[in-house]
Amino acid sequence: MMIDTTRGIAGLKGALRYVRAYRDQVFVTKLGGEILRDGEALDGVAAQISLLHSLGIRIVVVHGGGPQATALSRRMGHEPRIVAGRRVTDDAALEVATMTYAGTLNVAVLAALRRHHVRAVGVSGVDADLITARRRPPVEVVDDDGTKQVVDYGHVGDIQRVDSGVLTTLLESRFVPVVASLAGDDNGQVFNVNADTVAESIAIALAAHKLIYLTSVPGVLRDRSDPTSLVTFADPDDLHELMASGTLSGGMRPKVEACIRAATGGVDRTHIIDGLAEDSLLLEVFTGAGTGTMIVGRKEKATYLGVDLAD
Repeated sequence: MMIDTTRGIAGLKGALRYVRAYRDQVFVTKLGGEILRDGEALDGVAAQISLLHSLGIRIVVVHGGGPQATALSRRMGHEPRIVAGRRVTDDAALEVATMTYAGTLNVAVLAALRRHHVRAVGVSGVDADLITARRRPPVEVVDDDGTKQVVDYGHVGDIQRVDSGVLTTLLESRFVPVVASLAGDDNGQVFNVNADTVAESIAIALAAHKLIYLTSVPGVLRDRSDPTSLVTFADPDDLHELMASGTLSGGMRPKVEACIRAATGGVDRTHIIDGLAEDSLLLEVFTGAGTGTMIVGRKEKATYLGVDLAD
């Protein structure tokens, strides 16, 4: 018992430098649909967010919900279509996205946070002009098998601007905003927007210190079938090579692309971690070894490699 207690105290002392560095900093965390459908995992993540929040870190939570939207679409008799990791959103799919993201899942995240005494507020990109988007025109994409095709994504929006005023107001009042991945335009049209892109855009708008994607995989893998091939640290050049080789595909590619844009757009550090693993968020934030993949821009890479503080 004494040994365990001593280790616990040592761990607290080791985390102190991070606590000091992160106080009042903004962290944007994006929860994947795999976490949202696992009640135990969601509760564990909520507990970790509660601890970060109690230490004075300003947290914004962004959530997707692809698996849940797919399940509801099928129950309603509509087979979803996903191309190159992105969902095609026709009229029926938009209805499902609105019900799932801004309804069931947003409330589920709020309830989990409330269990851990976090005062959270649910919003979508439509609220207070938070995210303005325009309908994506048909575009040529390359699917995972290398096939090129022109895709009309329907009611999918490309983000034009982020007005982070409502988030800043909530953060300054010590609330945790929980953002559903919908957006609007000035005519009142609602769009489905990729949640990874929403998280990236909000992180850039808030000049966040960290953007953290909580997924169901350990991070970026050089070999998708081998968890030991984890890439623990990378810059955009490293990742461009992996994408060119075809290693990154499906839902991982949009996350990596979002991390690259964020890391070169003013966000200090971006992370992709396994949100289903116990205490992975705390381990990534408060230990030098971390648990997943950290992606930084070239300038931050030089800073990171030139100092002893590693997170």
